[in-house]
Amino acid sequence: MTGGKVGVRKKLGLIVNPIAGMGGAVGLKGTDGARILEKARSLGAVPRSPLRAREALAALRGVTDDVRVLTCAGEMGEQESLGAGLRAEVLPIEIGPLTSAEDTRRSALAMEEAGVDLVLFTGGDGTARDIAAVLGTRVPALGIPSGVKIHSPVFARNPTMAGELAGLFLTGGSVALEEREVMDIDEEAFREGSLRARLFGYLLVPCERRFLQGGKSGGGKSGAVELDGIAREVISRMVPGDLYLVGPGTTTAAIMKRLGCGYSLLGVDALRDGKTLGVDLSEREVLELLLPGRTWLVVSVIGGQGFILGRGNLQLSPRVIRSVGKERILVLGAPSKLKGLYGKALLVDTGDPSLDGALCGYTPVITGLGEETLFRVER
Repeated sequence: MTGGKVGVRKKLGLIVNPIAGMGGAVGLKGTDGARILEKARSLGAVPRSPLRAREALAALRGVTDDVRVLTCAGEMGEQESLGAGLRAEVLPIEIGPLTSAEDTRRSALAMEEAGVDLVLFTGGDGTARDIAAVLGTRVPALGIPSGVKIHSPVFARNPTMAGELAGLFLTGGSVALEEREVMDIDEEAFREGSLRARLFGYLLVPCERRFLQGGKSGGGKSGAVELDGIAREVISRMVPGDLYLVGPGTTTAAIMKRLGCGYSLLGVDALRDGKTLGVDLSEREVLELLLPGRTWLVVSVIGGQGFILGRGNLQLSPRVIRSVGKERILVLGAPSKLKGLYGKALLVDTGDPSLDGALCGYTPVITGLGEETLFRVER
Protein backbone atom coordinates (compact mmCIF):
# COMPACT_ATOMS: atom_id res chain seq x y z
CA MET A 1 0.00 0.00 0.00
CA THR A 2 1.44 3.40 -0.97
CA GLY A 3 0.61 7.10 -0.93
CA GLY A 4 -2.38 8.52 -2.76
CA LYS A 5 -2.66 9.31 -6.45
CA VAL A 6 -1.37 12.59 -7.82
CA GLY A 7 -4.12 15.12 -8.52
CA VAL A 8 -6.49 13.94 -5.79
CA ARG A 9 -6.81 16.46 -2.95
CA LYS A 10 -6.04 14.52 0.19
CA LYS A 11 -7.19 15.14 3.76
CA LEU A 12 -4.72 15.54 6.62
CA GLY A 13 -6.02 15.20 10.16
CA LEU A 14 -3.96 17.16 12.71
CA ILE A 15 -4.10 16.37 16.43
CA VAL A 16 -1.90 18.23 18.92
CA ASN A 17 -1.45 17.04 22.49
CA PRO A 18 -0.60 20.47 23.95
CA ILE A 19 0.86 19.16 27.20
CA ALA A 20 3.13 16.44 25.76
CA GLY A 21 6.76 16.85 26.82
CA MET A 22 6.09 19.53 29.44
CA GLY A 23 7.49 17.42 32.26
CA GLY A 24 10.86 16.81 30.63
CA ALA A 25 12.67 20.08 31.30
CA VAL A 26 11.56 20.10 34.93
CA GLY A 27 12.71 16.52 35.50
CA LEU A 28 9.30 14.81 35.74
CA LYS A 29 9.84 12.43 32.80
CA GLY A 30 6.26 12.74 31.58
CA THR A 31 2.90 14.48 31.99
CA ASP A 32 0.53 11.51 32.22
CA GLY A 33 -2.14 12.33 34.78
CA ALA A 34 -3.58 15.57 36.18
CA ARG A 35 -1.44 15.45 39.33
CA ILE A 36 1.84 15.29 37.40
CA LEU A 37 0.69 17.97 34.95
CA GLU A 38 -0.18 20.29 37.83
CA LYS A 39 3.23 19.68 39.38
CA ALA A 40 4.97 20.34 36.04
CA ARG A 41 3.20 23.68 35.72
CA SER A 42 4.02 24.62 39.32
CA LEU A 43 7.70 24.01 38.52
CA GLY A 44 7.55 26.39 35.57
CA ALA A 45 7.12 23.90 32.73
CA VAL A 46 6.07 25.48 29.44
CA PRO A 47 4.24 23.86 26.50
CA ARG A 48 6.54 22.23 23.96
CA SER A 49 4.09 20.70 21.49
CA PRO A 50 2.78 23.90 19.84
CA LEU A 51 6.22 24.88 18.56
CA ARG A 52 6.94 21.33 17.42
CA ALA A 53 3.63 21.18 15.56
CA ARG A 54 4.25 24.52 13.84
CA GLU A 55 7.69 23.36 12.74
CA ALA A 56 6.16 20.28 11.11
CA LEU A 57 3.38 22.30 9.48
CA ALA A 58 5.92 24.76 8.08
CA ALA A 59 7.40 21.86 6.10
CA LEU A 60 3.91 21.21 4.66
CA ARG A 61 3.27 24.74 3.38
CA GLY A 62 4.49 23.93 -0.11
CA VAL A 63 1.84 21.25 -0.65
CA THR A 64 -1.21 22.79 1.00
CA ASP A 65 -2.89 23.45 -2.36
CA ASP A 66 -3.10 19.67 -2.71
CA VAL A 67 -4.05 18.93 0.91
CA ARG A 68 -7.05 19.80 3.10
CA VAL A 69 -6.11 20.18 6.75
CA LEU A 70 -8.75 19.07 9.26
CA THR A 71 -8.04 19.71 12.92
CA CYS A 72 -9.39 20.25 16.42
CA ALA A 73 -10.37 23.52 18.07
CA GLY A 74 -8.01 25.71 20.06
CA GLU A 75 -4.69 24.38 21.29
CA MET A 76 -5.29 20.88 19.89
CA GLY A 77 -4.51 22.01 16.34
CA GLU A 78 -6.37 25.17 15.32
CA GLN A 79 -3.92 27.57 16.97
CA GLU A 80 -0.89 25.74 15.60
CA SER A 81 -2.32 25.77 12.07
CA LEU A 82 -2.94 29.52 12.25
CA GLY A 83 0.54 30.04 13.69
CA ALA A 84 2.03 28.17 10.73
CA GLY A 85 0.02 30.23 8.25
CA LEU A 86 -2.24 27.36 7.18
CA ARG A 87 -5.98 27.45 6.71
CA ALA A 88 -7.53 24.50 8.50
CA GLU A 89 -11.07 23.23 8.84
CA VAL A 90 -12.00 22.81 12.50
CA LEU A 91 -14.04 19.69 13.17
CA PRO A 92 -16.91 19.91 15.68
CA ILE A 93 -15.19 17.86 18.36
CA GLU A 94 -16.07 18.43 22.01
CA ILE A 95 -12.87 19.14 23.96
CA GLY A 96 -12.68 19.68 27.71
CA PRO A 97 -11.15 22.78 29.36
CA LEU A 98 -8.12 20.66 30.31
CA THR A 99 -7.17 18.42 27.39
CA SER A 100 -7.04 14.73 28.18
CA ALA A 101 -6.36 11.33 26.67
CA GLU A 102 -10.09 11.02 26.04
CA ASP A 103 -9.95 14.18 23.91
CA THR A 104 -7.18 12.62 21.83
CA ARG A 105 -9.16 9.41 21.32
CA ARG A 106 -12.35 11.29 20.48
CA SER A 107 -10.46 13.46 17.98
CA ALA A 108 -8.87 10.46 16.29
CA LEU A 109 -12.26 8.82 15.78
CA ALA A 110 -13.66 12.07 14.36
CA MET A 111 -10.74 12.21 11.92
CA GLU A 112 -11.53 8.68 10.77
CA GLU A 113 -15.19 9.54 10.32
CA ALA A 114 -14.19 12.60 8.26
CA GLY A 115 -12.24 10.33 5.93
CA VAL A 116 -8.74 11.67 6.48
CA ASP A 117 -5.93 10.00 4.56
CA LEU A 118 -3.38 10.55 7.33
CA VAL A 119 -3.52 11.46 11.01
CA LEU A 120 -0.53 13.63 11.93
CA PHE A 121 -0.24 13.91 15.71
CA THR A 122 2.06 15.75 18.08
CA GLY A 123 2.92 14.02 21.33
CA GLY A 124 4.83 11.13 22.82
CA ASP A 125 4.30 7.44 23.41
CA GLY A 126 1.17 8.08 25.50
CA THR A 127 -0.45 10.01 22.66
CA ALA A 128 0.47 7.28 20.16
CA ARG A 129 -1.03 4.74 22.52
CA ASP A 130 -4.32 6.67 22.73
CA ILE A 131 -4.59 6.90 18.95
CA ALA A 132 -3.69 3.24 18.43
CA ALA A 133 -6.35 2.25 20.97
CA VAL A 134 -9.15 3.67 18.81
CA LEU A 135 -7.78 3.59 15.25
CA GLY A 136 -5.51 0.57 15.23
CA THR A 137 -4.20 0.17 11.69
CA ARG A 138 -7.35 1.35 9.91
CA VAL A 139 -6.05 4.86 9.15
CA PRO A 140 -2.42 5.82 8.41
CA ALA A 141 -0.83 7.84 11.22
CA LEU A 142 2.50 9.57 11.85
CA GLY A 143 3.92 11.14 15.00
CA ILE A 144 5.60 14.52 15.43
CA PRO A 145 7.96 13.83 18.37
CA SER A 146 7.19 16.02 21.36
CA GLY A 147 7.06 13.76 24.41
CA VAL A 148 9.68 13.17 27.08
CA LYS A 149 10.26 9.52 26.26
CA ILE A 150 9.68 8.37 22.73
CA HIS A 151 10.27 4.65 22.41
CA SER A 152 7.81 3.94 19.58
CA PRO A 153 9.03 3.83 15.96
CA VAL A 154 5.85 5.58 14.77
CA PHE A 155 7.52 9.00 15.07
CA ALA A 156 9.61 10.96 12.61
CA ARG A 157 13.17 11.84 13.61
CA ASN A 158 12.19 15.49 14.12
CA PRO A 159 9.21 17.77 13.37
CA THR A 160 10.51 18.97 10.01
CA MET A 161 10.91 15.40 8.80
CA ALA A 162 7.40 14.61 10.02
CA GLY A 163 6.02 17.40 7.84
CA GLU A 164 8.14 16.41 4.87
CA LEU A 165 7.11 12.75 5.09
CA ALA A 166 3.44 13.65 5.51
CA GLY A 167 3.62 15.87 2.44
CA LEU A 168 5.38 13.21 0.40
CA PHE A 169 2.79 10.60 1.32
CA LEU A 170 -0.23 12.84 0.72
CA THR A 171 0.91 14.17 -2.65
CA GLY A 172 1.45 10.85 -4.34
CA GLY A 173 4.99 9.97 -3.38
CA SER A 174 5.93 6.32 -3.53
CA VAL A 175 5.71 5.74 0.21
CA ALA A 176 4.77 2.33 1.54
CA LEU A 177 2.69 1.83 4.67
CA GLU A 178 4.01 -0.39 7.45
CA GLU A 179 2.53 -1.58 10.73
CA ARG A 180 4.80 -0.27 13.49
CA GLU A 181 4.80 -0.91 17.22
CA VAL A 182 3.38 1.48 19.80
CA MET A 183 5.40 1.09 22.99
CA ASP A 184 4.87 2.83 26.31
CA ILE A 185 6.15 2.55 29.83
CA ASP A 186 4.75 2.73 33.32
CA GLU A 187 5.47 6.36 34.20
CA GLU A 188 5.15 5.77 37.95
CA ALA A 189 7.81 3.05 37.74
CA PHE A 190 9.87 5.28 35.43
CA ARG A 191 9.94 8.08 38.01
CA GLU A 192 11.07 5.58 40.63
CA GLY A 193 14.06 4.54 38.53
CA SER A 194 12.71 1.42 36.85
CA LEU A 195 12.21 1.11 33.10
CA ARG A 196 9.39 -1.17 32.01
CA ALA A 197 8.13 -0.95 28.43
CA ARG A 198 5.60 -3.12 26.69
CA LEU A 199 3.73 -3.35 23.43
CA PHE A 200 0.36 -1.59 23.40
CA GLY A 201 -0.62 -1.93 19.76
CA TYR A 202 0.25 -0.92 16.23
CA LEU A 203 -0.20 2.05 13.92
CA LEU A 204 -0.07 2.04 10.13
CA VAL A 205 2.79 4.42 9.36
CA PRO A 206 4.13 5.91 6.08
CA CYS A 207 7.48 4.15 5.97
CA GLU A 208 10.37 6.04 4.45
CA ARG A 209 13.19 5.06 6.79
CA ARG A 210 15.33 8.15 6.31
CA PHE A 211 12.52 10.18 7.92
CA LEU A 212 11.62 7.84 10.80
CA GLN A 213 13.26 7.08 14.11
CA GLY A 214 13.83 3.49 15.15
CA GLY A 215 12.38 1.80 18.18
CA LYS A 216 14.40 1.94 21.36
CA SER A 217 16.11 -1.37 22.08
CA GLY A 218 15.80 -2.79 25.57
CA GLY A 219 18.37 -2.18 28.24
CA GLY A 220 20.65 -4.69 29.86
CA LYS A 221 22.39 -5.80 26.68
CA SER A 222 25.67 -4.02 27.37
CA GLY A 223 28.14 -6.06 29.39
CA ALA A 224 29.41 -4.87 32.76
CA VAL A 225 33.01 -5.07 31.55
CA GLU A 226 32.48 -2.76 28.57
CA LEU A 227 30.47 -0.29 30.66
CA ASP A 228 33.16 -0.24 33.33
CA GLY A 229 35.80 0.40 30.68
CA ILE A 230 33.85 3.41 29.42
CA ALA A 231 33.42 4.67 32.99
CA ARG A 232 37.13 4.40 33.71
CA GLU A 233 37.97 6.31 30.53
CA VAL A 234 35.59 9.15 31.38
CA ILE A 235 36.89 9.37 34.94
CA SER A 236 40.48 9.51 33.66
CA ARG A 237 39.56 12.57 31.58
CA MET A 238 37.83 14.49 34.37
CA VAL A 239 39.34 17.87 35.18
CA PRO A 240 39.58 18.82 38.88
CA GLY A 241 37.07 21.53 39.76
CA ASP A 242 35.04 21.15 36.57
CA LEU A 243 31.32 20.36 36.66
CA TYR A 244 29.98 17.24 34.91
CA LEU A 245 26.30 16.94 34.06
CA VAL A 246 25.63 13.22 33.66
CA GLY A 247 22.64 12.25 31.54
CA PRO A 248 20.35 9.24 32.01
CA GLY A 249 21.05 5.63 31.14
CA THR A 250 22.93 2.55 32.26
CA THR A 251 26.06 3.59 30.35
CA THR A 252 26.43 6.87 32.23
CA ALA A 253 25.32 5.24 35.49
CA ALA A 254 28.47 3.10 35.36
CA ILE A 255 30.50 6.27 35.99
CA MET A 256 28.56 7.08 39.14
CA LYS A 257 28.79 3.50 40.35
CA ARG A 258 32.55 3.39 39.93
CA LEU A 259 32.90 6.67 41.84
CA GLY A 260 30.53 5.48 44.55
CA CYS A 261 28.23 8.47 43.96
CA GLY A 262 24.48 8.71 44.28
CA TYR A 263 22.64 8.94 40.98
CA SER A 264 19.15 8.85 39.50
CA LEU A 265 19.63 6.49 36.48
CA LEU A 266 16.81 8.15 34.51
CA GLY A 267 17.55 11.81 35.27
CA VAL A 268 20.37 14.33 34.96
CA ASP A 269 22.87 14.35 37.84
CA ALA A 270 25.69 16.79 38.67
CA LEU A 271 29.19 15.70 39.63
CA ARG A 272 32.35 17.57 40.62
CA ASP A 273 35.61 16.25 42.03
CA GLY A 274 34.13 12.78 42.40
CA LYS A 275 31.17 13.93 44.48
CA THR A 276 27.48 14.26 43.63
CA LEU A 277 26.24 17.86 43.73
CA GLY A 278 22.68 17.14 42.63
CA VAL A 279 20.46 14.26 41.57
CA ASP A 280 17.59 14.22 39.06
CA LEU A 281 17.95 17.91 38.28
CA SER A 282 15.54 20.12 36.37
CA GLU A 283 16.67 22.49 33.62
CA ARG A 284 16.47 25.40 36.08
CA GLU A 285 18.63 23.59 38.62
CA VAL A 286 21.15 22.71 35.91
CA LEU A 287 21.38 26.34 34.81
CA GLU A 288 21.98 27.44 38.39
CA LEU A 289 24.93 25.04 38.70
CA LEU A 290 26.66 25.87 35.39
CA LEU A 291 30.30 26.94 35.60
CA PRO A 292 31.15 29.07 32.52
CA GLY A 293 33.84 27.34 30.51
CA ARG A 294 34.14 24.55 33.07
CA THR A 295 31.01 22.46 32.53
CA TRP A 296 30.76 19.20 30.60
CA LEU A 297 27.78 17.20 29.39
CA VAL A 298 28.07 13.41 29.55
CA VAL A 299 25.46 11.69 27.40
CA SER A 300 25.04 8.21 25.97
CA VAL A 301 23.67 6.76 22.75
CA ILE A 302 20.13 5.35 22.92
CA GLY A 303 20.23 1.79 21.64
CA GLY A 304 18.24 1.12 18.48
CA GLN A 305 17.63 4.83 17.83
CA GLY A 306 20.99 6.58 17.98
CA PHE A 307 19.74 9.73 19.72
CA ILE A 308 22.17 11.51 22.03
CA LEU A 309 20.15 14.68 22.73
CA GLY A 310 16.41 15.32 22.64
CA ARG A 311 15.13 11.96 23.86
CA GLY A 312 14.83 11.34 27.60
CA ASN A 313 17.18 14.20 28.54
CA LEU A 314 15.10 17.33 27.89
CA GLN A 315 16.60 18.89 31.03
CA LEU A 316 19.67 19.41 28.82
CA SER A 317 17.82 22.15 26.96
CA PRO A 318 19.11 24.27 24.07
CA ARG A 319 20.00 26.97 26.61
CA VAL A 320 22.07 24.49 28.63
CA ILE A 321 23.76 23.02 25.55
CA ARG A 322 24.67 26.44 24.15
CA SER A 323 26.08 27.49 27.53
CA VAL A 324 28.26 24.39 27.73
CA GLY A 325 29.40 24.31 24.09
CA LYS A 326 29.68 21.50 21.57
CA GLU A 327 33.34 20.91 22.38
CA ARG A 328 32.52 19.93 25.97
CA ILE A 329 29.96 17.24 25.23
CA LEU A 330 31.25 13.74 25.97
CA VAL A 331 29.32 11.07 24.07
CA LEU A 332 29.46 7.49 25.36
CA GLY A 333 28.47 4.37 23.48
CA ALA A 334 28.76 0.72 24.44
CA PRO A 335 30.09 -1.23 21.43
CA SER A 336 27.12 -3.59 21.54
CA LYS A 337 24.68 -0.67 21.22
CA LEU A 338 26.67 1.00 18.46
CA LYS A 339 26.79 -2.24 16.52
CA GLY A 340 22.99 -2.32 16.64
CA LEU A 341 22.82 0.97 14.71
CA TYR A 342 24.25 -0.80 11.64
CA GLY A 343 26.34 2.19 10.58
CA LYS A 344 23.57 4.78 10.92
CA ALA A 345 24.37 8.26 12.19
CA LEU A 346 23.82 9.49 15.73
CA LEU A 347 20.87 11.88 16.05
CA VAL A 348 20.00 15.15 17.80
CA ASP A 349 16.57 16.76 18.17
CA THR A 350 16.94 19.45 20.83
CA GLY A 351 13.91 21.49 19.81
CA ASP A 352 16.13 24.22 18.32
CA PRO A 353 16.78 23.50 14.61
CA SER A 354 19.69 25.96 14.40
CA LEU A 355 21.38 24.31 17.38
CA ASP A 356 20.75 20.88 15.88
CA GLY A 357 22.51 22.06 12.73
CA ALA A 358 25.48 23.30 14.74
CA LEU A 359 25.75 19.93 16.50
CA CYS A 360 25.86 18.02 13.22
CA GLY A 361 29.13 16.76 11.80
CA TYR A 362 31.44 14.22 13.39
CA THR A 363 31.92 13.57 17.07
CA PRO A 364 34.15 11.15 18.98
CA VAL A 365 32.28 8.48 20.94
CA ILE A 366 34.00 6.93 23.95
CA THR A 367 33.63 3.16 23.59
CA GLY A 368 36.04 1.80 26.20
CA LEU A 369 39.19 2.42 28.21
CA GLY A 370 41.51 4.30 25.85
CA GLU A 371 39.10 3.75 22.97
CA GLU A 372 36.92 6.08 20.93
CA THR A 373 35.35 6.06 17.47
CA LEU A 374 34.24 8.92 15.24
CA PHE A 375 30.52 8.96 14.44
CA ARG A 376 28.51 11.18 12.15
CA VAL A 377 25.81 13.26 13.85
CA GLU A 378 22.62 14.27 12.00
CA ARG A 379 19.29 15.85 12.89
